[in-house]
Amino acid sequence: MAEAAREAWITGVGIVSCLGEGPQMHWQRLNEPPPPPDAESWTPYIVRPLVPLDLDKQIPKKSDQRQMEHWQRMGTYAAGLALESAGAKGKADLLARMDMIVAAGGGERDSAVDLGILGGLGGAEQPGAYLNERLMSDLRPTLFLAQLSNLLAGNVSIVHGVTGSSRTFMGEEAAGVDAVRISLARILAGQSEIAIVGGAYNAERIDVVLHYALGGCLWKGEPKPIWDRAAGGGGMELGSMAAFLVIEEKAHASARGAEPFARLSAVVAEHARRKPGAVTETLQQLWAGISPKLQPAGVAVISGASGAEPATGEERRFLGQRADLPVRATGSHLGHGLEPQFPLNIALAAIALREGRLFASFDATGLERAMDAPLRQVAVTGIGHWRGEGLALVEAVG
Repeated sequence: MAEAAREAWITGVGIVSCLGEGPQMHWQRLNEPPPPPDAESWTPYIVRPLVPLDLDKQIPKKSDQRQMEHWQRMGTYAAGLALESAGAKGKADLLARMDMIVAAGGGERDSAVDLGILGGLGGAEQPGAYLNERLMSDLRPTLFLAQLSNLLAGNVSIVHGVTGSSRTFMGEEAAGVDAVRISLARILAGQSEIAIVGGAYNAERIDVVLHYALGGCLWKGEPKPIWDRAAGGGGMELGSMAAFLVIEEKAHASARGAEPFARLSAVVAEHARRKPGAVTETLQQLWAGISPKLQPAGVAVISGASGAEPATGEERRFLGQRADLPVRATGSHLGHGLEPQFPLNIALAAIALREGRLFASFDATGLERAMDAPLRQVAVTGIGHWRGEGLALVEAVG
């Protein structure tokens, strides 16, 4: 008798953002107008700050909280929510077999030290010697340890007891795409039965605002939805967020009585050259990879568009060629969170599929149309603000 084909179910969702924490709060707030962002602290740029978290609920030891940077606390908190959602939290035997794949940046800089060094560098008689001396004396040895990208995975392991294999990917939006892609591939290949995958991003930092401002990537002025920014040159409104998914093989989930949010059926990725039309062409190639699985009705697109141009405009042209598909750009509510943006949007797709309908649109450009039909499939796009494209297919179970 032939062995049944393996399936990957999303059995746990843990998300925190400017909208709140958990699936129900995000579903509710996505059906309301976007909340006002912080347009004052980083003028002329806009940041969507994380809601306050009661860290004790997911990170009970104060000593653990203190040794983490904020992005690590956010991610460890969201991972705890995902484990709770999957019915896996505290189950040592299950956690010992659970694999982990994390998308992470390089950690948080000590901005006070950076600004002090930059302030004195211009007046130093020997700038090179001054820089070396200040770096040796001002930077704490623990700073470098705290900046390691794989410490989010380490903290999830320490706090929650996830002790299977561990992988950490770096590379902004593409890291989030590959984290989910590799997790799915391992489960379908029989190399993994259950995994927790996701990431975290703290946008409320002067160093990251400066970094993307110098690159010309940020939106200036009044807050605007994603698709409204092209006339002003485009740009990102950064958002603090963390998202983790528990992805599990169907038979494994069924054996322990875990109920799925949705099925993760495909994740495809590419790396387009940044030339006119390249993103649109790449999306067409990626779409061909999932189109044979698409049903005639009940399909929608959740877009991870950042607002940055030209990538967002080229994604819009691709979506405009499929005008029959309802589209929702979640960045209008959440801001853009780079590494965790793709896992978070897959989580939102899974929530919508469990609800059986797509959340509301607040787009005035006409791209995002209403959807009255029951929701059965969601294509999730993840287009890097500069490089890296991904596409996932998430489907209703049953």
